[in-house]
Amino acid sequence: MTIASALGSLCLALAASPQGAAPKDQTAPPAVTAFVGARILPIGAPAIERGVLLVEGGKVRAVGPVDGVAIPEGAGRVDLAGKVVMPGLVCTHSHVGEPWGADSSGPIQPEVSSWDSMDVTAASVHRARAGGLTTINAMPGSGHLISGQTAYLKLRLGRTVEELAYRDADGRFLGGLKMANGTNPQRESGPFPGTRAKSAALVRQRYLDAVAYRDKLAAAGDDTSKRPARDLGLEALVEAMAGTRIVHHHTHRADDIMTVLRLAEEFGFRVVLHHVSEGWAVAKEIAAAKVPCSIILIDAPGGKLEAAGLSYDTGAVLEKAGVRVAVHTDDFITDSRLFLRSAAFAVRGGMSREKALEAVTLAGAEMLDLADRVGSLAPGKDADFVVLDGDPLSVYTRVLETWVEGAKVFDLADPEDRLVAEGGPGAGDRRPGVSCCAAVAGWEAAR
Repeated sequence: MTIASALGSLCLALAASPQGAAPKDQTAPPAVTAFVGARILPIGAPAIERGVLLVEGGKVRAVGPVDGVAIPEGAGRVDLAGKVVMPGLVCTHSHVGEPWGADSSGPIQPEVSSWDSMDVTAASVHRARAGGLTTINAMPGSGHLISGQTAYLKLRLGRTVEELAYRDADGRFLGGLKMANGTNPQRESGPFPGTRAKSAALVRQRYLDAVAYRDKLAAAGDDTSKRPARDLGLEALVEAMAGTRIVHHHTHRADDIMTVLRLAEEFGFRVVLHHVSEGWAVAKEIAAAKVPCSIILIDAPGGKLEAAGLSYDTGAVLEKAGVRVAVHTDDFITDSRLFLRSAAFAVRGGMSREKALEAVTLAGAEMLDLADRVGSLAPGKDADFVVLDGDPLSVYTRVLETWVEGAKVFDLADPEDRLVAEGGPGAGDRRPGVSCCAAVAGWEAAR
């Protein structure tokens, strides 16, 4: 064998297993597995000091104290004494896998779908697993008034979005609609708006177009000859107004938040307010509108003038006002591997421990309409959970393992996974060995 062919074989072997995509274990697991002895934080129920989590067929079969859960004969057992188990973390706002949407052709593009640009084999996706995330809302950016449709992803190990997609009963991909206001979608010249007032006017007009489109479809009924030409963008807005597609709205300043609330009331769309740097200033108004918020808490806000009013006590103020609060990463803005730190920051700002832990689990699941499946550990729900070596709000705690539907998708004891969790040379490589293969191909061609 030549040196070139040997190197080529090595590189092909490395490239055949993209980082974060290959299964951890090809061996069929036991039909029922009992995770025994950990302190279990079910979320929405009291902590269990020495508990059993019983998993069957990718679902939680039972959860309770060691002396209160019968473990079937022949079940697999995993000893987690001294560890902490909690539900898999839910991030309502992430950009891992680069799910980019709209382009520079216009400020409103609801027809664009993140599903068509999401790279689930990206190292950033596996980095999210390393932080204990099991469900994410993969969002296009906020440089448009409407930048496209978002993708709800279950972080299974897989190579295609089809393998990671949340689906409805008809098999269709689930996701929301990304909108934004404030300075991000503004430009000095058209077709993008130059002021906040123009931004709202453009959005209002497009929703009015969607109202007319919806009414024409209703009037046509089953008569296809009377239906308007299909419009993918208007379809997405009709879904938003019908409440089947949740609007996830980037907004910071108090005046921008109020603009969103007015538009949501006018057109009837369900909305989750994201970021809300000045949510503390209009907490009562948000609560009166019964609108949930997904906030971001970072070490040094900086970089964006409209976020200058960001405060660590926003979560606490919103909680006190009766607003449902989640926390998100906005990864790459904050690192998914440190997501639990955001819950700790919320507590430091005055949020209750109970609601802060819900903010990274159950509250986020509710904002994605997925709380019947994830966000807490209860019989019948998906067996998505995280194994920690200490309290989830401690800076010293590490994510040891991440499980999705009863399958391990991250293991800190695995050297490859540890590299993703801790960084270092090669940690961000999408496909190890590609560059050396290219070098070998070039060398062979030169011969």
